[in-house]
Amino acid sequence: MSNTVFQNTISRYVPEATVRYCSELWLLYKFRFIVKKKRASKLGDYTYNRLLNQHTITVNGDLNPYAFLITYLHEVAHLITGLRFGFRVKPHGEEWKASFKEVLYPILKEEVFPPNVIAPLYDYISNPKATSCSDMELLKALGEHDEHKLAFLSDVKLTETFRFNKKYFRKDTVVRTRAICTELSSNKKYYIPLAAQVEVIQTTLF
Repeated sequence: MSNTVFQNTISRYVPEATVRYCSELWLLYKFRFIVKKKRASKLGDYTYNRLLNQHTITVNGDLNPYAFLITYLHEVAHLITGLRFGFRVKPHGEEWKASFKEVLYPILKEEVFPPNVIAPLYDYISNPKATSCSDMELLKALGEHDEHKLAFLSDVKLTETFRFNKKYFRKDTVVRTRAICTELSSNKKYYIPLAAQVEVIQTTLF
């Protein structure tokens, strides 16, 4: 992939003001970059093939520009951490946190992120988690910019029904960061993160 092709690709997914910066990181660290279809289990990932000495970063293409950018930098930070400290350090330990802050700070400005994202992003970067989905305030702020807005399970009332991963559930109770929900067709209980994005369904349907 040439730099022109990379820029043409990344420009469809990140804020325009960051295309050059994202390209500079790609040129500096020489990784394969792949945009993936929506994956329920992750927003992106980083892998290293030791035999080929090849770094690969993938990001889900259904993310809004700000979520895509944060995920892209999250994975670049994994690559940097591996190069600097080896691949035996904790995936989201202090080394990765330092690398993530390093790549995010240069673009942490209002010309890139909208006002509602800036404040929770500053709070998040003070102690980054394994995923931005671990920070409810940041997740909600980013969700305001989704093309098709969904509700967060944390905002669904108890006993209300919702659709998640093509199944229908009832929210029964909350235990810390998760909700205990009943899957309506089987009556089985499931723990679902409160940060999960769901589609609220009218209870009269059931």
